[in-house]
Order: sequence, then C-alpha cells, then structure tokens
Amino acid sequence: MLQLSMNMPSVTNNPELWDAVLSRDASRDGSFVFAVRSTGIYCRPSCPARRPRREQVQFFQLPEAAEQAGFRACRRCRPRRVRHHHPEIELVRRVCAAIEENDEQPLTLEKLSASTGLSAHHLQRTFKEVMGITPRQYAESRRLTQFKANVKSGASVTAAMYDAGYGSSRGLYEKSSAHLGMTPATYGRGGRGMRIIYTIADCSLGRLLVAATERGVCSVALGDSDIELVKGLFAEYPNASIDSKDTAISPSLNLWLNQVLEHLNRKTPRIDLPLDIRATAFQWRVWDELRQIPLGATRSYQQIANAIGKPKAVRAVARACASNHAALVIPCHRVVREDKTLGGYRWGLERKRKLLDAEERALTS
Repeated sequence: MLQLSMNMPSVTNNPELWDAVLSRDASRDGSFVFAVRSTGIYCRPSCPARRPRREQVQFFQLPEAAEQAGFRACRRCRPRRVRHHHPEIELVRRVCAAIEENDEQPLTLEKLSASTGLSAHHLQRTFKEVMGITPRQYAESRRLTQFKANVKSGASVTAAMYDAGYGSSRGLYEKSSAHLGMTPATYGRGGRGMRIIYTIADCSLGRLLVAATERGVCSVALGDSDIELVKGLFAEYPNASIDSKDTAISPSLNLWLNQVLEHLNRKTPRIDLPLDIRATAFQWRVWDELRQIPLGATRSYQQIANAIGKPKAVRAVARACASNHAALVIPCHRVVREDKTLGGYRWGLERKRKLLDAEERALTS
C-alpha cells in the first residue's frame, strides 16, 4: 500500500523552490509548479518566461492544485505535460484526470478506489494530503468553475447548468451561495446587452429569420410565421435591443440572408458567415465539429462525442445541438441517432427530413 512520503517538498515558504525558479532548474520540473497572482498563470520551474516578483508567486505540488485555485497553465512551458517525481503525486494526478474525464457522470469514491487498487479510506486521505480537498470536493469545484465560465461566456443559467454536468438545479443552488456569492440567476444577469437587427424572408422550409449584430450573425431560425420567429428571437436575447432596421448593419444582414437562401437553393455547398453567438467552450467544440460534416453526410451523436475527445458526453452533445442558434450555418440537422433515426431538431423533424433528403439528392444529381 502506498504511503505518503514525509520528505516531499513543502509548497508554502520553502526558499529552495524560489531558488529553483530563479535558476530555471529543469531538474525540478515535475516536483512543483509556481503560479503568478498578477497574471493568473502557473508554470514549471524551467519556464523561460520573465521572472515575477517573489510576493506575486505561489507554489503548488501539482498542476491540478494550481488550477483548482484558479490559475491556468502556461502555454509556453505546458506544465501539465511533465510527470511528477513522486508516485503518490502521480496517483493523485491520475485520480484528477479520471474525475475530469467523467464530468458527465461523476465517479464515486468507490469507483475511484477500484480503479487505483487502494482502499477508499486510503485514497481519500492521500488525495486530501496532496490537494487539500477530497475527490468529491475537487469534482464539485470543477463543475462550479465550468458553470461560472459558461455563464460569463453568455450561456443561459439553464444551459450553463447542464453543460457543467448538473442533472438538476437543486445541486447547483445548494452550492451556489457558498461558492458564487449569489444565486445562479443573479450571476447570470451580468453582462452588457446586444444591438440586434433582423430580417425575414420566404424559403423552401417556410419562413426564415436571420438576425445579426455589428460583429456577425447571432441567429438563423426557421418557422411557420413571422410572429413566431420574432417572439423566439426576443426570448433568445431578452436583454438585447432588437429592431428590424439599422442603416449600419442592414447591408451586411441582407448579404448574409442571401447567402443562406443560396445555400437552401443548392447554389453553394456550405455557408461561411461571421458569427456573434454567445456559447460555452464545449458548445463551440461541438458546433465546429458539425461544420466539418460534408454536404449529404450524417454523423451520430456518439461519433461527434468521439471526435471532440469526450466519448461519454453524448447527452451533452445532444444538448449542444438543441441549443444551436444558427440553423443551416451550424448544420445540426446532420446529426442523427445511432440507429439512423432522426432524433430531435429545434426547428421541427419534418424540416430536418427535408434538408437531409435535399442534400442527398444534390449529391446524386
């Protein structure tokens, strides 16, 4: 059974660690990382970057502990890629990795224990000695961090909650007051409003709405009536200033509308428009993968999850497809179930069927 080494270096005020940072001692890479409060970045000791003042520096035994404290990895020295010299530390890093890889289905202490070959009691004690928190607290901290990042990027509280791995609002609200300092709803009301204009036109699938800001397209929606589409736009961006006229944006908006119509009329194989859509990092990963699906082809939700390196995130992929704000531009209609049935579609299954049939015909004509 593993025992924590009593001679592991202290990560508080050990002057040897600062000396290693000043001398860029590569032999100490993997034994600790140092974080800089003024930049929010942590590095390995040998990082070639300019050295900060000592009072700005904090030491951690492993990268995951630095990230749990709110720091992000240096892109220059990539400290996460270095193996640690202590087997106990490597054990904790493996446990952290397992927790990170199972955000969708949090691992119990018993499952972590079985995967490491240690008793649950010993694993918990070892993890807490190194990280200062339990495996469960580490998983909860990651979920809350992801939730806050999702909301800051513009996601709704509900979307941010599910993308962060919460199965219901109960778990989130139970933790929010202590970790967020406010309720999730209050947290989600932050951020500035948007100036949006829209236009609506006829198309082969009914009525088509395209809306945009000065930066790009923020919504492409399909519906049966103008009232339905406008109501949906206001619901999607409740704090924005929305109008159908704007001399500064209108020329670009009309051009973008024509590009969508040309694609529907099979004059162009894909749509390349500038997008101004607020979404989580996970949603963008899914949407970027959707845009790689060729005309006339389909992928399953599982295939998309595999492609983005999250094979267990099938349900989250489905939610990302359902929360797509730009129909056709982000072709979520090309994602189907494993058994080839259509699955869901935000703008109606009949439209999804027509789109796929039309794309298939376009390839054979």
